[in-house]
Amino acid sequence: MTVDNKGEPGRIPRSPARAMVLPRPSALALDWSALDGREWLRQCLAHEIAQRRLFPWLAVCFGLGVVLFFQAEAPSLWAPLGAFALSVASAIWLRERLLALALSVGLAAVFAGFSAGIVRTAGVAAPVLTRMTIAPVSGFVEAVEDRDHGQRVLLRVVSLQGMSDAGRPQRVRVSVRRSDTLSPGQFVSGHARLLPPPQPVRPGGYDFARDAYYKGIGAVGSFTGRVRQAEPPYAPDWSLWLAARVDAGRNALTHRIASTIGGAAGGVGAALVTGKRGLIGEPTNDVLRAAGIYHIVSISGLHMVLAAGTFFWIVRALLALGPGLALRWPVKKIAAVAAMIGATAYCVFSGSDVATERSLIMTLVMFGAVLADRPALSMRNLSIAAIVVLAREPEALLGPSFQMSFGAVAAMMTLVPLLQRERAESRPATLIDRGLSWAGRSALSLVTTTLVATFATAPFSAYHFQSLNPYGLIGNALALPLVSLVVMPAAVLGVLAYPFGLDGPVWTVMGFAVAQVIDVSAWVGAFSGSTLVVPALGIGGLTLLSAGLLVLTIPASNLRWLALVPVGAGLAFAATPPRYDIYVDRDGSGAAIRDPGGRLTLVGKPSGFVAGQWLRADGDRRSAEDASLKAAARCDRLGCVVETSAHRSVAFVQEAAAFEEDCRRAAIVVTRLDAPDQCRAAVVIDRRVLAERGATAIRLESDAAGIHSVKKGREVRPWAAAADARSSADRETPRPARPAPEQDELDEDLSSAAPD
Repeated sequence: MTVDNKGEPGRIPRSPARAMVLPRPSALALDWSALDGREWLRQCLAHEIAQRRLFPWLAVCFGLGVVLFFQAEAPSLWAPLGAFALSVASAIWLRERLLALALSVGLAAVFAGFSAGIVRTAGVAAPVLTRMTIAPVSGFVEAVEDRDHGQRVLLRVVSLQGMSDAGRPQRVRVSVRRSDTLSPGQFVSGHARLLPPPQPVRPGGYDFARDAYYKGIGAVGSFTGRVRQAEPPYAPDWSLWLAARVDAGRNALTHRIASTIGGAAGGVGAALVTGKRGLIGEPTNDVLRAAGIYHIVSISGLHMVLAAGTFFWIVRALLALGPGLALRWPVKKIAAVAAMIGATAYCVFSGSDVATERSLIMTLVMFGAVLADRPALSMRNLSIAAIVVLAREPEALLGPSFQMSFGAVAAMMTLVPLLQRERAESRPATLIDRGLSWAGRSALSLVTTTLVATFATAPFSAYHFQSLNPYGLIGNALALPLVSLVVMPAAVLGVLAYPFGLDGPVWTVMGFAVAQVIDVSAWVGAFSGSTLVVPALGIGGLTLLSAGLLVLTIPASNLRWLALVPVGAGLAFAATPPRYDIYVDRDGSGAAIRDPGGRLTLVGKPSGFVAGQWLRADGDRRSAEDASLKAAARCDRLGCVVETSAHRSVAFVQEAAAFEEDCRRAAIVVTRLDAPDQCRAAVVIDRRVLAERGATAIRLESDAAGIHSVKKGREVRPWAAAADARSSADRETPRPARPAPEQDELDEDLSSAAPD
């Protein structure tokens, strides 16, 4: 046994000479083993397995299968199911080999996601209107939303004149612009102007037709005359009866909250509780968007967590008041069950939108982990929630709500170990010191998580909305404490007090907090550059940045450093986004052409919504009414001609008499008419091309033109086959001065994304 200089056993005495010869270990020493790539990879994979981080990749593989389904045309169910069975059999056969097992299970998840897409599409199959129709329609009112000018109604159709049962849409969404007051559950009839749900206005744009198909909506439009209430031909089924009763209760509570609070705060407060956003004026929407906090009016992750957390805290606090109950009963688990029930009721009452249902599933998984004595906030639970959501609604993967929500949560979860790290300093002695310390930690946590969520959702915001809010960090830091500590607890208490008629004071308190949120938003939104319009991010850049986010958040080892590769490549794509030189509307009524100055010039009569989408995709802040948008076009009654930066002329033909000259002199001809077969222009986009390909965009190259369209020829996808079908009479009729009915639908659905 050795003895050191102090007489302690177990240590080797160290002489001064030895201390001078041997260098001391340095914390900055390089780890040369990292140069051995295979050894480094082996160590990282071993750490991933030890931390059980392979499971989250199942959700990624499942999502990949969903993406592949939406790229396929008319797939058969037997093929992915057979491949799934083979993959499972391979996993069982090769279970002793880790790499083969992981690959087999991953492939099984891919084919499972593909199969889920086929099953979901078949399950919601319903007729879609194929042409514009003006005819009497009757049906049951399933849901009503009051708006500034009239109402928006979801009608379950019983009859549509001139259309058989096989071709009649099951549901239509129509606007009522007169003073008629409709209620859920009524049977009504009237003349309506209905159109097929529109496809995107540009390649890569928002596909309302797809979303409407999965919601069971086969047409959109508006009532053109008086809407009459009539006797129903039969009693509604239980699903319609339940939906109508729930919507009637939501409307009653919406008006109760809005009338009690009043003003802009009343509409926002009602939306936070019931999900009805129709009473929020557009100026208030713009203020919330500019401050980067518009997500608070879309009931999703933030609201669900706060509501469930309030139920959890109330039940646990009440049970803790009794020492006998607290010692003998699993109070925490009982409170978790109460929170799950309360969150489910909140989801049903708020309308059960896609974002709300997704948030409910995440919340149920988290509290289910509490019941199983597992950590509630973990990457595994987030992956389970993602798989459940995608198995139920695979189409949600393509929407901004799913992408931004799961991306933000995954990114924030990587900070949990840092935020929960124990500090070495001593505990504050006085109550004031403790309060200040808690406030400092809370502020740092809020700022850090908001910053991380902002960066994580920026690629999706640039892709879907072409906008960034650089001051969103300030807006969220100032507004979210009010929402978390006052607004949402008051909302829960108000709903509980509502049946007793004692909710008035609660709504008043909530309205005061909501008014402060709006004031903060107005202050932040007034900053110069509060909203940046950026060119639309291409699908390549979005894919690379999404892959980088996955590699950064899922691994627990140094493998996350590999995220630098896709993130760097994605940022390079984002720095040079692909821009189109010509946009053509889906029915040829208008186009946008890049002039020699590099800016878009409008020709024809595209709707304000369509023109606005083109401008945002190009990173152009001008409004559709800006006079400079037509300055570079030479127009007469026959059409317009625009010279491009590549010294090629583009002719927009409005009258057939212009074909003879324009086909001879222009390089590209765009028209809503049928171009003559002998037209010698290099590129001709006419009625027949648009009917087959939908909205089209052209990128001019040095010696060619790259043409990109919404549809891939004659598609067989159920939501795409009829989306751009129009009668010839509708094509020859000028667009009405008022907005087309589908524009209201597009505006509101595009605003429903919530990065919570």
